[in-house]
Amino acid sequence: MARFVDLHPVDPQPRRVAQVVQALREDALIAYPTDSGYALGCQLGNRDGRDRILRIRQLDDRHHFTLMCRDFAQLGQLVHIDNAAFRAIKAATPGAYTFILPATGEVPRRLMHPKKRTVGVRIPQHAVVSALLEELGEPLLTSTLILPGEEEPRTLGWELMEELEHEVDVVVEAGETIAEPTTVVDWSEGYPDVVRVGSGDPGRFVA
Repeated sequence: MARFVDLHPVDPQPRRVAQVVQALREDALIAYPTDSGYALGCQLGNRDGRDRILRIRQLDDRHHFTLMCRDFAQLGQLVHIDNAAFRAIKAATPGAYTFILPATGEVPRRLMHPKKRTVGVRIPQHAVVSALLEELGEPLLTSTLILPGEEEPRTLGWELMEELEHEVDVVVEAGETIAEPTTVVDWSEGYPDVVRVGSGDPGRFVA
């Protein structure tokens, strides 16, 4: 049965943050709030966690995973960014955007798109996620928590606790989040292609 951890949405308690991160280091799969609804997350090296995310969301291996990053420096270690993309992405982060870019050698191959060798990256604007990433000291493998048959991410931790208590190891509660996923911008071909319009303003990436 999953553990339920209640965090303050603006000033998350360090001791409880450390408890969640310790669980991540022990290969836990967590459900946690972000600036675009709930997400599933685990450490990059957690192979079972990756497979559990695919199973819960009923996705195949072509799913574009996202690496949740603490800051732009961390993001830059994971993907190749040319000068034009660098300026535009830096100006848009932190925020409700996911960028698809060619992965560097720092990213395990099993987390890349099998053909394109790309991965999604984002820097969230959410106090709880920032605290978790700061304590963890590395990116978090993540996927928006949109359950099969649904179109929007979940927003309430207690509801997820009831539904996924045997599917995840920790459910983080921090008050209700918005239910709109990120805007996804594919920059893998050298130019921005908005492939999903979400809560981030797509206008800055449309010519």
